[in-house]
Amino acid sequence: MFVNPKNAHAELWDGPRTGTEGCKELFGADEAYDNTRFKSFFHDALTATHLFVDKPNGFPTLLANESGKELVATGLKIKAIKPLSTLVQELRLIKSDYELDLMKESGKISSKAFVESMKWTKPGYTEAQLWAKLDFECRMRGSSMLAYVPVVAGGSNALSMHYVRNDMEMHDNQLVLVDGGGEYNGYASDITRTWPINGTFTEPQRELYQVVLNVNKACIKLCTEVSNMSLNDIHNASVKYMKEELQKIGFSTSTWELERTLYPHHVGHYLGLDVHDIYDITRAKKLRKNMVVTIEPGLYVPYDDRFPAKYQGIGIRIEDNVVIGTSDPYVLTSNAPKEIVDVEFCCNNN
Repeated sequence: MFVNPKNAHAELWDGPRTGTEGCKELFGADEAYDNTRFKSFFHDALTATHLFVDKPNGFPTLLANESGKELVATGLKIKAIKPLSTLVQELRLIKSDYELDLMKESGKISSKAFVESMKWTKPGYTEAQLWAKLDFECRMRGSSMLAYVPVVAGGSNALSMHYVRNDMEMHDNQLVLVDGGGEYNGYASDITRTWPINGTFTEPQRELYQVVLNVNKACIKLCTEVSNMSLNDIHNASVKYMKEELQKIGFSTSTWELERTLYPHHVGHYLGLDVHDIYDITRAKKLRKNMVVTIEPGLYVPYDDRFPAKYQGIGIRIEDNVVIGTSDPYVLTSNAPKEIVDVEFCCNNN
């Protein structure tokens, strides 16, 4: 590791620096040096047979000496420059027991924050206030911050997948969709719950919510090694389940309409040190024990007469964080209510 050297004057103003010895002690580095030595280190590294590095924009200028000539052109030939991030991402894909303990705590903190946020919600409050409530409850339980800018979408705002304005008033007889979660010791949680602002679902809201919930639960059951499925496979299953569930409540929707309008996003993604973790790893990869994924089916019914009028303007998503098991999944976010009876009970007991 290359770090800023200890400097009493700089530390007086900006706070203490770890320094090279601290890197070895705190971070387990085998070798640590002042960052002023990086240039000579990098020059020597270019004599290696293979160089593993993630090339930033303008990478050729990084390979230049004082005269501006590229080092690779001065005889320090490298047989191959290979990407580093893909190797690291493969290592991040399967979580250790210690990582899973951290993610369990992260999920527990965020789930409890959702409980308190549900209990607090009422008509007349704003999305911004609900955002602040979720942030407060996560931090007070140990999160360092929210893992990402949340979606706090009241009413028809939930029809936008990545609505993050979060600045409008929440109204009676509408739902609010909240997609958020805290970060704990570097590990993200990513929960979505949808609940009635006044504490009680209307009949159309209840019917549509049950459709999404049934698909959520069915897909979670597939998160095992014995299922031998990938995230893409589970997504395809979720589309099939969603279409079947919608038919039960009067939708005559084609698969094309379903995937492009009503349910236009993927059922899930990998989760870990980042919210959309290990972005170079394909979702076609078969799921294996101790991978962690999200399962987040949703329905977003626009104001369009192709769909039953009583459901128009309703957006619902239910998202859980799931550890892949051998034959049984482990849901990290099970403490966040999602059954209708539990959501209503929570909302009406503040």
